[in-house]
Amino acid sequence: MSDINASAKPWRADVIQDFARSELFDRTFQEGMDLVEETAGYLDGAGRQESKLLSRNAALAYAAESMRLTTRLMQVASWLLVQRAVREGDMAPEAACEDRYRLAAEDICRRPAETAEDLPPSLLLLLDRSERLYERVRHLDRRMYVEEAEEEAPNPVLSQFDRLRSAFGG
Repeated sequence: MSDINASAKPWRADVIQDFARSELFDRTFQEGMDLVEETAGYLDGAGRQESKLLSRNAALAYAAESMRLTTRLMQVASWLLVQRAVREGDMAPEAACEDRYRLAAEDICRRPAETAEDLPPSLLLLLDRSERLYERVRHLDRRMYVEEAEEEAPNPVLSQFDRLRSAFGG
């Protein structure tokens, strides 16, 4: 898959540049950066105080979920900063297709909260908002970098039919 992503086709480069210059990007970028800032403020302030009041099990869940929250937001922020670099001409759209610039850590970011009932409501709200943002960015990432590339992969069933046709002279 990395071979497919390593070089964007010219039409895909246009799609990437168009998105980076769009109002949707502006809104998503602003929302992402605002959420990163809000989360950092919460985790360093009120969240730190709230976590001290939790039971041992709830404190462990708080630690795990705050790490998931941070990972999720760092993935989104990194992806958005790459798109901004494309927008500003600091990075070629083809470079943005490389796996290292793509949204990652799905196994961590997409896992639902484990013990949500004991967690502070403020943390739960940030988790929900970050999850929705991550899913939107994941959708954009897949549409811009994956779907077209996956469509180019040969269909194994059709390949077998082609082999049968050629073997039997059809």
